[in-house]
Amino acid sequence: MIEIDSEVELFHPVDRAWRALTDRALLAKWFAEVAPESDRLVLRTAGLPGFDADLAVEVREMRAPERLVLSAREGDRLLLLTATVAPTAHGCRLAVRETLEQGDWDEAQRARRAEQHQQALAVRLPAILDWLAFQQVDLRRAEGALTAELPVVRPDRRAGRRWALIAAGVAGLALAAGAAVWATRPTPEAPQPPPAATPLVMPSARSQPATPRLSRTAAPAVRGSTAAVPTSSAAPSRTASPRPAPTATLTAGYRTVADRIFGYRGEVVVDNPSKTASAGWTVTVTLGDGATLGNVSGAEFSQDGRVVTFVGAALPAGSSATVRFDVRDPLHAAPDGCAVDGTPCTGL
Repeated sequence: MIEIDSEVELFHPVDRAWRALTDRALLAKWFAEVAPESDRLVLRTAGLPGFDADLAVEVREMRAPERLVLSAREGDRLLLLTATVAPTAHGCRLAVRETLEQGDWDEAQRARRAEQHQQALAVRLPAILDWLAFQQVDLRRAEGALTAELPVVRPDRRAGRRWALIAAGVAGLALAAGAAVWATRPTPEAPQPPPAATPLVMPSARSQPATPRLSRTAAPAVRGSTAAVPTSSAAPSRTASPRPAPTATLTAGYRTVADRIFGYRGEVVVDNPSKTASAGWTVTVTLGDGATLGNVSGAEFSQDGRVVTFVGAALPAGSSATVRFDVRDPLHAAPDGCAVDGTPCTGL
């Protein structure tokens, strides 16, 4: 049994992700044309990389907005597609598994198909979700910032109830395939201001203990003697200065987790490969001109112009810490620079 697993974290609520996956009009914008046929739907996937024919889809299980299971027929192949959506602190996590129950793929075709999955989940789906979010936001009342979301006009539920159920099944397949060009991108430019920076209290340098200065006092001369006899005092004991504790050498790597129409999501992983624990760590990231930061997890942060400073807690030997953040920057897909305790990050 051959399986392809894909997963992506989205900065959108579960309901919005579910709607993008189950609404036929939205599906046509970012995946492929959908054609009804008898009691099932047909996706026009023939000729796409990794696909040999169109996919005929039927719903096996649907538990909105959490789980969707589909069966799909592609020529002589029988596929099982399972999609799960779970809420996270900053949005939701979408996981897709495609299982080949009947038929076969060669290694090259499986690789192309897996690449299409990743392209659909990490690039096209976030783009259509961003587009959908901007359709739901009132930009006219804001002065350089987004305002509350407006109510969404939903279609009449009395018509096409049966196809609404089947259309929901198409969503999971859209995740599995991921080809086709979706329609249009929005044009409004409304930069989101960065959240108020959290003030950082940086630890001050440790003061070294003062070393006492030793002095010798001559004893007074004894009257009537020809020479003054010095009185010896107890020799002071010397206290050994404490040796500085060895410091841990940290490394870090950067990667862009997801590209968006108006920015990107970045991730920095800080590693402590040494045998000594680190009392703390500092990562500096240099953004592009005019870029702003938001939705930070994994560290305290502050932004000063283009430079963002992340501060983390103690890092035991052999462990790592992950910082993820959103950047609003339509012109760039990655920061201009990154360093941990002054050492450049890999990946840039």
